[in-house]
Amino acid sequence: MTGASSGIGESFARRLAAEGTDLVIVARRAEQLERLAAELGDAHGVTVEVLAADLGAPVSRREVERRLADSSAPIDLLVNNAGFGTHGNFSELPADREDQEVQVNVVALQRLTSAALGPMLARGRGHVLNVSSIAALYPVPGSATYAATKAFICSFSDALHEELRGTGVVVTSALPGFTRTEFQERSDWTGQDRLPAGAWLSADRVAAESLDGVWAGRARVVSDRRYRLITSITAPIPPGMKRWLMGRSSGLTW
Repeated sequence: MTGASSGIGESFARRLAAEGTDLVIVARRAEQLERLAAELGDAHGVTVEVLAADLGAPVSRREVERRLADSSAPIDLLVNNAGFGTHGNFSELPADREDQEVQVNVVALQRLTSAALGPMLARGRGHVLNVSSIAALYPVPGSATYAATKAFICSFSDALHEELRGTGVVVTSALPGFTRTEFQERSDWTGQDRLPAGAWLSADRVAAESLDGVWAGRARVVSDRRYRLITSITAPIPPGMKRWLMGRSSGLTW
C-alpha cells in the first residue's frame, strides 16, 4: 500500500489491519510508517512490513517494484494511493514540480501495477486498487496536471479491468470527492473555506467504500451518493460546455 503514512492511505491501512490483513506499507516518511506499523501490529496482531521510498525517484521506486514482484511473499491486494497535487496557473508553476507530480501520480502507479500483475496472474487471483479522484472526470483550471494524472488513472484502470476479465485478477479505480486530509495544504490550495461542510468526506469513509468496491469486483467506485449523483448529472454535458463551466468555477481541487 503506497501513501500509507497519512490521509486516505492511513485509513486503508487501519481498516485492512482491523480485518486481520498483514500489510506492506510504503511512503517517504519512515518514522511515521514505523509508528503506524507498531501501532497496528500491537492492536490487531498483524505483520506490518515497512518500505520507506520516494516513488518519484526511479532508484527508490525499484525497491518497491522488486517487493511486489517477489512471488515468494505474494501480495494479494495492491493499493496505489500515493499522489499529490499542485495548484495555480500551469504556466506559472515550476516545471520540475509538475514533472514530479506525473512521476508519482502516473509513472509510479503504472510501474507498480505492472510489477504486481505478474505474480497475481500466475496465482490466478489478486486485486489492484488505484486511487483517482472525481477531478478525473473534468478539466480543472488551476490544477491542470493533477486532474490529467487522475484521468490517466481512470482510463488505465478501466482498460486493465477489461483486459484481466476472467483471470481472477481485478483492477478497480476509486474516485473520491473532497476529502479531509493534508492534501489541500500540501498542494497550496486555499479554497477549502469556500466549500460547505457537507461537501467533505472523511478518509475513513472513502477507504471503506473503496475497499467494498474492490471486494465486489467493481471497475470504479465513486464515494458517497452525493458525488455519485453529481457525476451522473454532469456526465451527459458536452465537453465544450463542461470546460466552459469549469473555467468559470472557483478553481476547486479534489
